[in-house]
Amino acid sequence: MSDHLVWERDGRDWPNREASRFVDAGGIRWHVQQMGQGPILLLLHGTGAATHSWRDLAPHLAKGFTVVAPDLPGHGFTRIEDDSSLSLPGMAAAVRALLDTLAVRPVLAAGHSAGAAVLIRMTLDGMIAPRGLVSINGALMPFRGVAGHTFAPIARLLAGTTLTARFFAWRAENKGLIRGILNSTGSTITASGEELYGRLARNAGHVHAALAMMANWDLAPLTADLPRLAVPLLLVAGGRDGTVPPDESFQARGLVPGARVVCLRTLGHLAHEEKPGEIAALIEEFSREVGVAASAG
Repeated sequence: MSDHLVWERDGRDWPNREASRFVDAGGIRWHVQQMGQGPILLLLHGTGAATHSWRDLAPHLAKGFTVVAPDLPGHGFTRIEDDSSLSLPGMAAAVRALLDTLAVRPVLAAGHSAGAAVLIRMTLDGMIAPRGLVSINGALMPFRGVAGHTFAPIARLLAGTTLTARFFAWRAENKGLIRGILNSTGSTITASGEELYGRLARNAGHVHAALAMMANWDLAPLTADLPRLAVPLLLVAGGRDGTVPPDESFQARGLVPGARVVCLRTLGHLAHEEKPGEIAALIEEFSREVGVAASAG
């Protein structure tokens, strides 16, 4: 257990390490992976994950796109000075600062879970202007009922002290805990993928960022703004998703003009890790639909 991931130690065998670099932007020290040639495709992972989540999908997509995938603020190897970027507006502004520094303008963007919410917020606010957006089990709807009133206060309480993150990181030494959390997503991933999630979970800094992100997350304004989204949206939903119910993608479809849902009934929340080739094919097909021509490689 440690307070921060160290690239020379924890990144020694990081997936697609050769595509990694570190960039200073917006007061944040970012870990970014970039690979491939062609139109720029931005990938944003979800809460508690990192670039390892794209370990197999990104190389598939890099055959026709320039793939840009950062660790979000406080996650993985991206270091932050404070928690100011760990909200939906804060995350959107931080990613925009990174893109400005990299001088890249994505023509296509795909996000998993909370990453999809960040991309939609950025598009609505004019921070990016992609030709199309892909949401993979996107967390786009506020919690309903009792959960909606209790989740945020509990998350704020847990995120309010570093002791919580350190305790969880200590508990994560038990591989059974990580396996249980991953099983609850409805997905079955490889042992190497499980080990990478365990590596993150044993890091108190990463855990704190995930808790603080959940504590500061407010999806109500985003949901209210969804009818204003004028960019084609593909919603990929895992039928076995135990984290974000697939019906939320159908709810989002009802709010966004022209949005389309593809339901993959046998896959869970980590669908892009279970079947990266299948998800890549969906993204490539969607790119053609919105007029983005991938490179011939």
